[in-house]
Amino acid sequence: MDSEFTKDIAELLHLPRQKTLSFYIVFLTAVLPVWSVVPISWAFVAYSLLSASLWTYAWYGRALFAWALCEVFFSVYLYSLARLISGSSPHGPASLIELQSAFKRSLQAGLAFLPEDGSDEEGGVRPGSPTEDIIALDFDDPRAVDFRNYMRTWYGKVPWSSIRKHEVYAWLSWSIYNAPFPSLESLPEDEQEILRSAMSMLEKRAGIAIPDGSNPDSSPLLLTLDPINVAWRPFVWYAFIAVGNSVLRQYLKVKWRASIGNYNGLEYILRMPLTRSWSPETGPHPIVFVHGLGLGLIQYNIFLTQLMEAIPDRPVLVPLHPHASQEIFHPRFLNPMNRHESADCLAGLLRELDWVEQHRADNGEKLDDEPKDGQRPTGVTMVSHSNGSFTHAWLLKAHPEMIYRSCFVDPVTFCSWEGDLCYNFIYRRCATGLELLMKYFVGMELGVANFLQRHFDWSANSLWFQDIPNACDPSKTKFFLGGKDDVVDAERVKRYLTSHGIRKGLWFDPHGRHGEALLSGGKGHKEILRWLREAS
Repeated sequence: MDSEFTKDIAELLHLPRQKTLSFYIVFLTAVLPVWSVVPISWAFVAYSLLSASLWTYAWYGRALFAWALCEVFFSVYLYSLARLISGSSPHGPASLIELQSAFKRSLQAGLAFLPEDGSDEEGGVRPGSPTEDIIALDFDDPRAVDFRNYMRTWYGKVPWSSIRKHEVYAWLSWSIYNAPFPSLESLPEDEQEILRSAMSMLEKRAGIAIPDGSNPDSSPLLLTLDPINVAWRPFVWYAFIAVGNSVLRQYLKVKWRASIGNYNGLEYILRMPLTRSWSPETGPHPIVFVHGLGLGLIQYNIFLTQLMEAIPDRPVLVPLHPHASQEIFHPRFLNPMNRHESADCLAGLLRELDWVEQHRADNGEKLDDEPKDGQRPTGVTMVSHSNGSFTHAWLLKAHPEMIYRSCFVDPVTFCSWEGDLCYNFIYRRCATGLELLMKYFVGMELGVANFLQRHFDWSANSLWFQDIPNACDPSKTKFFLGGKDDVVDAERVKRYLTSHGIRKGLWFDPHGRHGEALLSGGKGHKEILRWLREAS
């Protein structure tokens, strides 16, 4: 077996990466100045009070003291919020049947021998991974080798041979029950049986039995159970974001006559076309843009402005997510909508706007008002970026008939069961300046950390090829990936899509970074706008 392990890519040591010059530049010029505001404020307030020099300050000195005191109080408030979310995840596991189905589908992914060149043929002869039986693979079967290599990502990329059964059961207990794993014998018999069955399927897929025992050096990544990773930032940071997003809301209202609305707790921006002749029955399909993690409108304002300029003949709807926009003063900052609430609110809003057919009654039963033969189908063109692809996936799963066209830009919903997303964004040590920027200014922010590390639902967030209507029709579905994406393994996502027949519908930039396709002037940006304009 040792000779076999030496040839196994899942046994290659994952060596620590060396920090680049850009890491230190970003640390010294961006991270350190923002981080240091809080301790400097504490030191200044303490010195001013203990030395009684506060009463000797001029007006600008007292103004500086007032700001520092504000930072001190805010840091205590921020600390209390961090303590509040440091406990266990507030949400229990999803439906057991749904979880078992998702787990089985994740094991089936990559089992079928599908050509990776793609065909873009809707309804072509492609069996798809979900039709494959999970059989015991040989140890050196390429499918087993590949599975072991990406599966070890959930264990910090340690050599596969170091992983033991206790740690695998701990990972299975988290992924199925969102609960820690004490021991197999301490669990109820039905849970033991489910975990044993999952272990058996996993071993078949890996092509090898996992040794008994435990190895603490191969502890799994348990995203919603592990200690939450939050870095403080000053009050002035959050104030800048709140003011900036508020100003941009007003700018969109004045510049584009957009309206700011709220539907059952879902805030949104709606720009209707300036021409009064548009109607959902005859006009171009409305566009719904779902943004990702970051700074909200501050981050996406340029793209939204260019989108409204390039496509003035149809409505543009932008749902706003305060938990993903660092809007700490919003009442739902630490209470993000779950998949059901988010999908239902967005679906209800689309119905209220009369953009979609009422295919389901409130009790979930289907109605008889499907589009008739020859009638133009209603629905929206949904564009999602990064974390927004989760909301995109939720609506596709709950109300697929509402989405006429789909555009995924830097999607994180595909292959998320493989662990790269969680590892890269939460657990990986930064080595470059871009990684440090994303980690400190986004990933370690309180609201983002709360969403990812306490509200993450991997089965709901995973989107499968079979869940996308017209996935192989490049005029109906488009995917944008960057080969240098620091968040997801774009090559693996590309392989997953092309193996299911996507070719013309995939825009892959080998040198593209995460978010680069939205930057003005780039080829990806131009292609997004061209694709959105090409169909009515």
